[in-house]
Amino acid sequence: MKDANRQTRSYLMKLLADQGFHPRTDLGQNFLIDLNLVDYIVDSGEITANDVVLEIGAGTGGMTTQLAHQSAAVISVEVDTNMHRLASAAVAGYENVTLLRCDALKNKNCFHPAVLEAIGEQLDVAPQRRLKLVANLPYSIATPVVSNLVVTDLPWVRMVVTIQHELGQRMRAKPGTPHYGSLTVWLQSQCHVKQLKKLGPTVFWPRPQVNSAIMRIIPDPSAAALIADRRFFQDYVRRLFHQRRKLLRSVLVGMYRKQTGKQQIDEVLASAELGETARAEELSVETHVELANRLHAVMGGAVAASAEGM
Repeated sequence: MKDANRQTRSYLMKLLADQGFHPRTDLGQNFLIDLNLVDYIVDSGEITANDVVLEIGAGTGGMTTQLAHQSAAVISVEVDTNMHRLASAAVAGYENVTLLRCDALKNKNCFHPAVLEAIGEQLDVAPQRRLKLVANLPYSIATPVVSNLVVTDLPWVRMVVTIQHELGQRMRAKPGTPHYGSLTVWLQSQCHVKQLKKLGPTVFWPRPQVNSAIMRIIPDPSAAALIADRRFFQDYVRRLFHQRRKLLRSVLVGMYRKQTGKQQIDEVLASAELGETARAEELSVETHVELANRLHAVMGGAVAASAEGM
């Protein structure tokens, strides 16, 4: 592995000490120091010469250089000035790396324009180029980064991300379980979600207080095609799961009181064969898609409110 020493604990401790600063836990700066796991993440990305790779959280640039060896282009984002300086030194000489110093997100609902512009420029180089997200994501922004990439029309084909284990549980949860929620339904309605590895705190420096997981997310176009209106569906899922344990009928009546009446809600529920005791947390992903499509048809495609992050 080229430049492997950039990710060892001793190397990182000396590097940061020489620069006179420490990792910022408020920015989720927990560096993956198990070199085998760094290799595993990159290998799981199955990166080819046609891939544009998005990395959020460049850190010191250790994984960035590995990604650059295999891909057409890497767009790496680092919000912290100190880390950006270290990553810049690490990727010096890599002509296919664009290193941005900014927040990856404009807000919780969309990516920063500079990130989208850089992605667009690299994808436009050749029609066969596709986007992959491969990153050790900062915990605080992992949910909006993943969910917002699914929202976009970008030609993404794979995500391999290190995130908090509890978030990984939410992504792959089953109906009726504590972790089943809006993010679960949003992702599973359009993607194949798999946990590749569970990671303990000892493989990071500094050690986080929780376990982590390496997750793989691959789009499922055939499933996504079953959703009549993705913007409507995202809004439906987000607002419905704010009251996941309440009776489904009462929640829907409240959600769509400006668009339709109780009788139409009752008719939609009856057509979907959902009884009076149904609750959002108990319904399968497929049932949520079907129900949202029926509601969308009844209301002529009206969206009750602008969709927000999961």
